[in-house]
Amino acid sequence: MTTMTEASVREFKMPDVGEGLTEAEILKWYVQPGDTVTDGQVVCEVETAKAAVELPIPYDGVVRALHFPEGTTVDVGTSIIAVDVAGGAPAETPAPAEQPKAEPKAEEPKPEGRQPVLVGYGVATTSTKRRPRKGPEVTVPAAAQAVQTELNGHGAAVPAQPRPLAKPPVRKLAKDLGVDLATITPSGPDGVITREDVHAAAAPKAAEAAAPVVVEAPAAAPVPAPVVAYDGARETRIPVKGVRKATAQAMIGSAFTAPHVTEFVTVDVTRTMKLVEELKQDKEFQGLRVNPLLLIAKALLVAIKRNPDINASWDEPNQEIVLKHYVNLGIAAATPRGLIVPNIKDAHAKTLPQLAESLGELVSTAREGKTSPAAMQGGTVTITNVGVFGVDTGTPILNPGESAILAVGAIKLQPWVHKGKVKPRQVTTLALSFDHRLVDGELGSKVLADVAAILEQPKRLITWA
Repeated sequence: MTTMTEASVREFKMPDVGEGLTEAEILKWYVQPGDTVTDGQVVCEVETAKAAVELPIPYDGVVRALHFPEGTTVDVGTSIIAVDVAGGAPAETPAPAEQPKAEPKAEEPKPEGRQPVLVGYGVATTSTKRRPRKGPEVTVPAAAQAVQTELNGHGAAVPAQPRPLAKPPVRKLAKDLGVDLATITPSGPDGVITREDVHAAAAPKAAEAAAPVVVEAPAAAPVPAPVVAYDGARETRIPVKGVRKATAQAMIGSAFTAPHVTEFVTVDVTRTMKLVEELKQDKEFQGLRVNPLLLIAKALLVAIKRNPDINASWDEPNQEIVLKHYVNLGIAAATPRGLIVPNIKDAHAKTLPQLAESLGELVSTAREGKTSPAAMQGGTVTITNVGVFGVDTGTPILNPGESAILAVGAIKLQPWVHKGKVKPRQVTTLALSFDHRLVDGELGSKVLADVAAILEQPKRLITWA
């Protein structure tokens, strides 16, 4: 057997992917010990608190070992895979059961109180903690590395199946829908599985799952209401990680740092709803997403222009209020990975069609799981649309670093006094939360009143702009 020298082994470390975090979870390995890899080949997918990212290897060679199994959270700067760049066969190593768990290499100690971090947040002042590994270090004997096989039910060796071709968002969709990619016949070019393929495969599962199991009493006894049968489990524990963990930490920091005040106003938006329908027919908006959120966003931008002091942040270390002369408008979006808040850069400078285009791109990108870390940084004010869930209103918590957030409730047909008579009108409730350190009641009330006035009389988008 060809052996290798330690000098030919390159250790690929968990890289700084520029998201301001100190760790990432290994979601999926795309290679195994013994596989040949080339420079630029994706070897694994990792998830940080903000996004899932595929990591390419910067070497040509043969995989010697994977240092962590899938599901392990690893600190930035820690070696995760060893590659023999000389191209030789991997050295023989004992099976996992015959060796203790590998400890971090001696040349990679992390001094207490100082950890490598991702760009944007400086140096962490405390040690990061890693969740216990779910299993032994992923290494296999050389004989198994040379030929990747699996045993069938009769003990015979059969070749391992090739990995289905699909983009990361499609893999995530399949995982969420419980679809095995290996069972799908791809329709995309070069045998790539598409989102449509996954949805088609998931349709029978969804139909089956939609039918609850009903337990009925015997015919001789009184028939009670149907009872849905559960699987017997009384609890389910879900690890707090990724986007949900980051959101929880951010909300705790915001809630206990900025003194929140929330004000409410109920407004007749019938004219705004009529304008939405008219804009849908306008040639300037052909192919663009036109909905009430578009005009609400524009109304908030106009209100900020009239009351610029609300577009600010509190600088605690320097004891300063930082006034922003631009608006990066955040839109809270619910995604399969959790709630994220990407923002439209320089939204204040966009025309209504441009704003519609940016909103459409933001929503579609978020739904596909492709929102970049940069798109979620630098926001100045946020809109959260709880009305899409049929909710009337809420008391939103500020996005960290921002001074205001507007919650939009469901738009419903309600009896309303209009021109001295009670008539059915389209009505909604708005809620504005703001940081009371830098936004007093007068300023917050003016902004909320301006937004309501514009939505009641949308012609003010022209007269006040």
